[in-house]
Amino acid sequence: MSAQRLLLAGGFATCVVLMAMALWLQHVEGLEPCPLCVLQRGAVIVLGVIMLAGALHDPGATGRRIYGALITVAGIAGAGVAGRHVWLQSLPPGEAPECGPGLEYMLGAFPLTDVIGMVLRGSGECAEVHWTFLALSIPEWTLIAFIAFALFGLWLLATRAGAATHRRR
Repeated sequence: MSAQRLLLAGGFATCVVLMAMALWLQHVEGLEPCPLCVLQRGAVIVLGVIMLAGALHDPGATGRRIYGALITVAGIAGAGVAGRHVWLQSLPPGEAPECGPGLEYMLGAFPLTDVIGMVLRGSGECAEVHWTFLALSIPEWTLIAFIAFALFGLWLLATRAGAATHRRR
């Protein structure tokens, strides 16, 4: 198995672990995801699907660049949502937006474009920190993961032959 394929499989495994942790926190610890958390989960799932496809496909140079671009875009999008979430959590209590309606209600009551705008604005529930590990909140951990995924995608774009970056002379 090529190093590129192993790295893509490792990225997929990382996405599986991130989703398992999110589901454990929700169903075992009782932490309900806020709308921004749901969007971050979606980005993790998209990244996982892209990386699984890349690992199974084991593409050549053109395919590697396509997967690299997709991973970079998804990583940046996820980092944008996670960054917004981290920013909301950093606001002083009086400056955080008020809690809004739940995501299920919004999806049933408003057009999708309006829902996306409302979710990205965030709400008071998104500003609350319910769980930390090593002094970092869930959005801070996902922000780190998304940045790492985006850098991995850029690495795939920049390399010439998968994991091999040096030519023999």
